[in-house]
Amino acid sequence: MAIIDIQKISKQYDIKVILKDVDFTLEVGQRVAVIGQNGQGKSTFMKILTGETEADSGEIAVDKSVKIEMLEQQPKFKAGTTVREAIEEQLVELKAAQREYDALALQIAEDYENEELLQRQSTLSIFLDHHNAWDLDNKIQRVLQEFMLKEYEYKDVSLLSGGEQRRVGLAGLILKKPDVLLLDEPTNHLDVYMVEFLEEILLKEKFTLIFISHDRYFLDNIATNIVEIENGTMTKFKGGYKDYLLQKEQMILNMQRDHENLVRKLRDEAWWMQHGVTARRKRNELRKNNYFQLKEDVKKNPGKINKMKLELDREKKAFNGSEIVNKKKMLFELDNAYLTLGDKPLIKDFTTRILQKDTIAIVGPNGSGKSTMLKVFLERLKIDKGSFKKGDFKIGYFDQHREMLDENQTIMHQFCPNGGDRVELNDGRSMHVFGYLKNFLFPKEYLDKKVGVLSGGEKNRIALALLFTKRFDVLIMDEPTNDLDIPTINILEEYLQSFQGALIFVSHDRYFVDKIAKKLFIFKGDGLLEESFQKYSEYLEDEKDVKYVEQMEKEELLNQKKPAFIHTTVEAPKKKIKLTYQQQKDYENLPDEIEKLELEIKNINECLSNPKCYEEKGIVTISKELENITKMYDEKVERYLEIEEMIITLQG
Repeated sequence: MAIIDIQKISKQYDIKVILKDVDFTLEVGQRVAVIGQNGQGKSTFMKILTGETEADSGEIAVDKSVKIEMLEQQPKFKAGTTVREAIEEQLVELKAAQREYDALALQIAEDYENEELLQRQSTLSIFLDHHNAWDLDNKIQRVLQEFMLKEYEYKDVSLLSGGEQRRVGLAGLILKKPDVLLLDEPTNHLDVYMVEFLEEILLKEKFTLIFISHDRYFLDNIATNIVEIENGTMTKFKGGYKDYLLQKEQMILNMQRDHENLVRKLRDEAWWMQHGVTARRKRNELRKNNYFQLKEDVKKNPGKINKMKLELDREKKAFNGSEIVNKKKMLFELDNAYLTLGDKPLIKDFTTRILQKDTIAIVGPNGSGKSTMLKVFLERLKIDKGSFKKGDFKIGYFDQHREMLDENQTIMHQFCPNGGDRVELNDGRSMHVFGYLKNFLFPKEYLDKKVGVLSGGEKNRIALALLFTKRFDVLIMDEPTNDLDIPTINILEEYLQSFQGALIFVSHDRYFVDKIAKKLFIFKGDGLLEESFQKYSEYLEDEKDVKYVEQMEKEELLNQKKPAFIHTTVEAPKKKIKLTYQQQKDYENLPDEIEKLELEIKNINECLSNPKCYEEKGIVTISKELENITKMYDEKVERYLEIEEMIITLQG
């Protein structure tokens, strides 16, 4: 069932076409990812959905009962609001519904035949079921814990950083669970564990979702559909990111085949133009015009197809960089290193060597010490204890503050400060500055723009492009994929895979880490630092398994410490008793009967959440049926437990 239906919408800013005759449909339960190069219209499309921006033309039909809400890039909160209050303010309607439901339950206990009360209770039950809002206090506690906001629970939210405030806004929205949730880069400012928690919630709670993300594992894990916006058009794909790549590849193959057919047709038309047009010129003016259009299409297609192939190949190419066989020299050496910031231990007794051509990702939760470790390698911070040695070599450093850029200079001057129009790359090649910047998706007219007027994503692309014109032996990068779209990340990956020096980088982007890193430094908290040669995604899966086993062991230990139920609640009878024939029969048959009743209860609840089903059968009838079956179920469970207690007594 479509809850949003868009037909032929267009949007244009000055001469730039953002969207042109775009169609889009959203159905209940779909999780649609919107991808595309920065500046192509992803955020504009989202704003059109919320009504913040109006389309120039076209029709937008939205189910009136549907609430659409979006996580703002910078959420706004009332002055003096604590973190917990900011989250709870999103849940006012749900908490009111909870209170009304509880009050109705008391009224119905005294007047259980009042159909109006039953109808209202059923409506509230469906509403609370849809939002899974039966246990909000525990859910608030969990989201505070998982988003690392627990320590700020009663702190003024305005005192938090921008990233922490976004986490507060996101926490409130996922607990509120609007009918349609819009998220723009939700994984920004989240570490990998927070991202996994977010993925768990979105899947478990069956959100209907439209989101923008450049995190390709997040895309693959969450998306049921992908739409790609490019040059004003929207192309639709089914499935997650891997499915998108396969379908995109097939689309390119189809385009190549169509192009070959077009070329054959052009040859036929060319013969006709040479031999048949003179005698029939007036009659065939339309055919002649079509011929010229055909020529234009044939000229344009190869460039378009090649561009798509290049971008796809960049994404699909697995790491198999050919290494020049050289004796590897030692770059950094840490021996029994300790580092503490304030009272917090970041590194305890860590020993490692980093050699030429090592490719290392530093991973772990936010605040565990990843960026601090980069400062040790940059010699901006000294370790407290142990040994740190550094060889004689040049370091290239890329951080989120883009230290290397001069915002008052033009892009051309930034790359050619001494005049001329060529840049020397770190691999020894010389290129025209426009040809080089074209690789980083910059058109020619950008060369005269000042760096200061560029967007955050464009500045990051310029900083990366500038970085690869410098010669260095070691490249150190702090969150290099932040604010980059997927095409730019693909370019970055291509350059890093051909880089001949050592690479040390911090990242939460699991896909990027898997693709680039050969080794991991994993911050595990409390100063524990582990070295691993696993893929990051494999390590995280193993970590989940270990945590699951540890949790099971804890539960088993607690159960062993608990005294047996019968000794704590029931005085053991002096004389042992035997089960009667009926008790034995009930003990054998009740599990199947209970299971059947559980299935019936499940089916009735599903009917109550489906308007078509409960309108057809009558909501009061279904509610009474549910009440009767639940009562029967409780009686049978109680009977079974009673007999089981008797058996425990007999065995004791």
